[in-house]
Amino acid sequence: MNDRAGRRRARRLAIGTAVVLALAGMNGPWLYRFGTAKYHQYQINKPEYKAENGKWEIVQFPEKYRQNTIHAALLRTGKVLLVAGSGNNQDNFDAKKFDTRIWDPVKGTIKKVPTPSDLFCTGHTQLANGNLLIAGGTKRYEKLKGDVTKAGGLMIVHNENPDQPITLPAGTKFTGKENGKTFVSKDPVVVERAKKVFDKATGKFLRNDPGLGRIYVEAQKSGAKYETGTQDNYRIQGLTGTDARNTYGIAQKLALDKKDFQGIRDAFEFDPVAEKYIKVDPMKEARWYPTLTTLSDGKILSVSGLDDIGQLVPGKNEVFDPKTKKWTYLSKIRQFPTYPALFLMQNGKVFYSGSNAGYGPDNVGRDPGIWDVASNKFTKIPGLSDAKEMETSGTVLLPPAQDEKFMVIGGGGVGESKLSSNRTRIVDMKADSPKFVDGPTLEKGTRYPQASILPDDSVLVSGGSEDYRGRGDSNILQARLYHPDTNTFESVADPLVGRNYHSGSLLLPDGRVMFFGSDSLYGDKANTKPGVFEQRIEIYTPPYLYRDSRPSLSGGPQTIARGASGTFTSPQASVIKKVRLIRPSASTHVTDVDQRSVELKFTVSGDKVKVTVPENKNLVQSGWYMLFVDDDQGTPSKAQWVRVP
Repeated sequence: MNDRAGRRRARRLAIGTAVVLALAGMNGPWLYRFGTAKYHQYQINKPEYKAENGKWEIVQFPEKYRQNTIHAALLRTGKVLLVAGSGNNQDNFDAKKFDTRIWDPVKGTIKKVPTPSDLFCTGHTQLANGNLLIAGGTKRYEKLKGDVTKAGGLMIVHNENPDQPITLPAGTKFTGKENGKTFVSKDPVVVERAKKVFDKATGKFLRNDPGLGRIYVEAQKSGAKYETGTQDNYRIQGLTGTDARNTYGIAQKLALDKKDFQGIRDAFEFDPVAEKYIKVDPMKEARWYPTLTTLSDGKILSVSGLDDIGQLVPGKNEVFDPKTKKWTYLSKIRQFPTYPALFLMQNGKVFYSGSNAGYGPDNVGRDPGIWDVASNKFTKIPGLSDAKEMETSGTVLLPPAQDEKFMVIGGGGVGESKLSSNRTRIVDMKADSPKFVDGPTLEKGTRYPQASILPDDSVLVSGGSEDYRGRGDSNILQARLYHPDTNTFESVADPLVGRNYHSGSLLLPDGRVMFFGSDSLYGDKANTKPGVFEQRIEIYTPPYLYRDSRPSLSGGPQTIARGASGTFTSPQASVIKKVRLIRPSASTHVTDVDQRSVELKFTVSGDKVKVTVPENKNLVQSGWYMLFVDDDQGTPSKAQWVRVP
């Protein structure tokens, strides 16, 4: 334990002991009647306690504004975008009831925003222009075995014609040559033309490699008798002549098995000033559970997800150009599980921590490493403890970002595993040979931990559950501040609300932290009562906001280029010890690859603070940031919004 944490713990114990002795001395029976719950409320609301531990408060929206928030992003206006889509609610999906709210945490106002598609389980990231890019979402809800009435699955359509592609409309019928059973496609599919293959040495033609298309098909009627047991070739009804000879389907077992969620290709920019969604070019691939990450050239990488037939996108990654609003494929394939934690490094490469949120084979794309997107080279990083328990772990770029140290927090086994890890793992990407080393342990194995960077360089780690989706009433009502300078955790006030699956957190411009969501599978220890989605917002006010005063910051430019400086006014300039540029969060499913805190060099003259933005475009990506200054007690100012072009 560091000296600071030790002193604070000693003071907390002294305060608590003094209160107990005083009350007991006045009236022992009264203390007993006061009750544990009331005494706890009394204690946590004492000024001394809040100054040491901070405080949690619940924000209860009026009923008409409540929703099942799945995604949240801090906008450059200081407001928070809260996205539910259908909110993991099949009835909402069937009724096309898709929700979005904008909440102003300062004024307390809430606004409903028309939502154009089901943005449940979409991907998102902050853009240089201050808009939020949102891509993907839900086309079809998961159906569990027993709920599936029509046999179905994946049909691979082959086109052996090297001269032209072929388009098959929705409703195309496929009849098995051996089983004689007919299945119908749910969507149109374009099957590219075959590729001619020649001998490299002689130039002699060898064969045609057929173009392939993937489509979801279902039996025409309900019932187990329409299932198939083995692979079969399928004739496509309605085709004649050359098309009939060159085009056919191949499917493995088509059954009444569980059917996963299906994704959409839709993409939008959310404009925080107009407060509306703006449709842009759809992705090449449909994606449900994708990660969006900004690359060195300012383009946005979209990775992984379940596609429009519920299959993991087979490593076909793509990039969005904010200038043209168009998507293009990367030239090479690389596969990851869904919602992989991908961070742009200072050298322009991408770090994959191994954290992810679920779907995908347990032996493909799960090793952490450094990805050179241009060459597709992937260099694995060794030393990861509990490597089989990385699903639902969280990853954070520790402050300041210049140090390029990442922490991986908790996690669990693949799928609905009961395994959970109490490990934290830290990797220094500036080391000659980066490797993971264990950091301080958590008290409990923790899935879905939330981690938010604070302006004083600490990291608030809170919530999560010991089991899959809080199963067995396993939510963890604990919070810790991690101090990168001493590599230690410090206990702070416990949250009031449990948070597991479909929850998240983000730093607000006033230095507080907002928590949203939670989607427990069950609501009791015996796992007999269905869980209820947590619609309450909770705010944590850190200890640094319970000090006597805080520095203020005003004036200054709204835009500062990389390598350039800007001057702000602060009456407390003489005691300023840190300046931080913090990128606003876009959080979902334990994934927030946007947040980073960049150290700024500064000079002080009178009441003026001159700050300088680093030159590295990979360290400071173009966009809007919160500029905080910290005084000699570690107390931050309210943020000034600054744009880096």
